[in-house]
Amino acid sequence: MDSSARTYIEEALEILGRIDPFQIDQLAQHLADLRERRGRLFLLGVGGSAANCSHAVNDFRKICNIEAYTPVDNISELTARTNDEGWETVFSSWLKTSRINDKDGVLVFSVGGGDLERNISPNIVRGIQEAKLRGARVFGIVGRDGGYTKKVGDVVVVIPSLNSDRVTPHAEAFQGVIWHCLVSHPLLKAEACKWESAVAAVNG
Repeated sequence: MDSSARTYIEEALEILGRIDPFQIDQLAQHLADLRERRGRLFLLGVGGSAANCSHAVNDFRKICNIEAYTPVDNISELTARTNDEGWETVFSSWLKTSRINDKDGVLVFSVGGGDLERNISPNIVRGIQEAKLRGARVFGIVGRDGGYTKKVGDVVVVIPSLNSDRVTPHAEAFQGVIWHCLVSHPLLKAEACKWESAVAAVNG
């Protein structure tokens, strides 16, 4: 009997082997530089990637001491801007109000990276354009071919797609793997996590 779970796990293992660790190391260095110059990190994503943004903001702030934010954490502002201004500009308007500048960075979590021609995640594309216009760096952890994010980003980690039926679950799952790799990176990790510090206290 075929096992769907086994197939999924085998795909995940192959994807993991194809991810470029050099790109992750490069991204860690850029984020360390951002922290050194007292820049802010703004995370953009929609759907499941939006939920990942919220989790990652916590980790970058608490573990890495990076000032990080995501517009999806303020549902009142997000829905007000969507209602009054439109979905396409919801991130770019938010970044403009936040006065994003050349010290700052945007980190995109996305399955496809955005594509204006096909009207896929146009809000991410407009957010990136606003960031670039104001001199901010653009980073990404994205799936498929990386889309617009990969085309214009400074450092973008692309999660390879193996199966057209499971592009989204793998892309969103590996966003988590990669950002946890980042917050654990020696260049970025500034604070111990609870369980690690508890074990160290017992063993010490």
